[in-house]
Amino acid sequence: MGVFGDLKNDVVGFVRNPTDEQKILLVAFVSMAVSDRYFYYNDIPFVVRTTAAVGVGFIVMFVVSYLYTGQLVPPDGNVDDDEEPEEYVDELDP
Repeated sequence: MGVFGDLKNDVVGFVRNPTDEQKILLVAFVSMAVSDRYFYYNDIPFVVRTTAAVGVGFIVMFVVSYLYTGQLVPPDGNVDDDEEPEEYVDELDP
């Protein structure tokens, strides 16, 4: 299949059954695009416009993440603690 087959599978998976992270990133991307167009129509310089749009995207991402999950950041994984149930397992946590 190669790269294009994997890309096709990723796009189909995103459209049919997006993960929570993909939903949050989509909302952040749309907010960045909308804010960039708003700044463009108000004749804001390019560097300021793009920097502000990225800032708006990050703010929206954190707000939507908090509203969607109920917490700002994932809790520290208690992978090493066998007594409590696992709340969050980070795949990069050794």
